[in-house]
Amino acid sequence: MVNKEDNIKWSEKKNKQLIQALLSLKTTDEASRFLRDLMTEYEIKEFANRLEAAKLLSQGVYYDAIIENTGLSSATIARIKKWLKGSLGGYRLILARLSPSTHHHNPFKLGKGLSLTR
Repeated sequence: MVNKEDNIKWSEKKNKQLIQALLSLKTTDEASRFLRDLMTEYEIKEFANRLEAAKLLSQGVYYDAIIENTGLSSATIARIKKWLKGSLGGYRLILARLSPSTHHHNPFKLGKGLSLTR
């Protein structure tokens, strides 16, 4: 599925190959090994933080707490929020599959001026 804002040519051979590679992974170990070979340590951390931000946004967590928890910028969080509510629904699909209870408990929802404790 492609929308007008998506400049990625998903039908391109290289992109199809990447998707097929991801779909072929069968275990956590295989996924960890492939992602480590594919991406830098920074990229892995960045993508993990983006997924965490999507989860926290879906729980109604305030930007300040997400920034403190993930280190992402408010601009990145705003973009994630836009995609989370967007028509493609990639984040929503994954969050629903990862944890049906993701939307129930929220230890990070903090008011302005409160700090995040771990």
